Amino acid sequence: MTEQSGVPDVAEQRLSASSFSSGLSVSDFAACLDMGLEPVGLVQGFCAVRTTSSLNFGNGPAGFTRSTSPYQLSSGDYVENYQCPHGMVSGEHRMWGQNYQQPWIENTWRQGFTNAFTRMVKEANTIGAHGVVGVLDNVTRIGQEGVLEFSIRGTAVRVPKLPAPSSGPWTTYLAGQRLAKIIEAGYVPVSIVAAVSSVRVWASCITEYLMEGSGMTMWAQNSDSVEVEQIVSARMAARALVRNSVRAQLHGDQLHGVELNIREHEFAKGDLEIQPVLRGNRIRRFKDFDPLPAPRLTVRLS
Repeated sequence: MTEQSGVPDVAEQRLSASSFSSGLSVSDFAACLDMGLEPVGLVQGFCAVRTTSSLNFGNGPAGFTRSTSPYQLSSGDYVENYQCPHGMVSGEHRMWGQNYQQPWIENTWRQGFTNAFTRMVKEANTIGAHGVVGVLDNVTRIGQEGVLEFSIRGTAVRVPKLPAPSSGPWTTYLAGQRLAKIIEAGYVPVSIVAAVSSVRVWASCITEYLMEGSGMTMWAQNSDSVEVEQIVSARMAARALVRNSVRAQLHGDQLHGVELNIREHEFAKGDLEIQPVLRGNRIRRFKDFDPLPAPRLTVRLS
């Protein structure tokens, strides 16, 4: 690894080859050339991180208390408690339930994604790229030891005869016609943004009964359905948290091409772990919108 660029030697050899590589489709490649963007190389970044978190079975996280506004706590953590309405029933009966945010999981994910992204941008900067288009990212679990591998790659592009930007290359998930339409609308890509939130559901007795179906006859006597309040609240909180995290990365810019994926892991008796991942393109207006020309008649059917 060279000290100046921070790029591994094998990547230096690949990037310094006389030929270029591209991860674009034929149509996206042609659209880039039409916009004046010259593909110069496929760039990528990787990171593997080990998660060391525990799930606090039985006692829940220490120090969490109920708030009348569970989505906007001063500490930045979400927590919501659910009390049992029955009193002491048996030793196995759940006397309380709780939804709570797991910031240690979010921090691990953020660290892995940021490190992989930074390494991809360094590769693009090494070859004098102005931007990276068609970015793809993937997170996979390695083995059974809680190791996550983050992989991010894209096609570095540049504008011929222009010097590389001093602030580093911009990045975007967009490519081809979608990127062309954004620029035509008066926006330029700034960076990709991504975030995860993690909410753990430790089910109360009522939630456990409803998730297993055994509580329907008791709580839905006058209705064909009953809402599982604790699960609904956890899902809404997880989405609100990940949206707030992405919004903090925009710094006044706008978000385009949003993609929301929800990962859930069910433990037992209504216990869940909810982890939404939100991705998008940070874009910035640089000119007023130029209206498209009126459509022209090309075929007459009379």
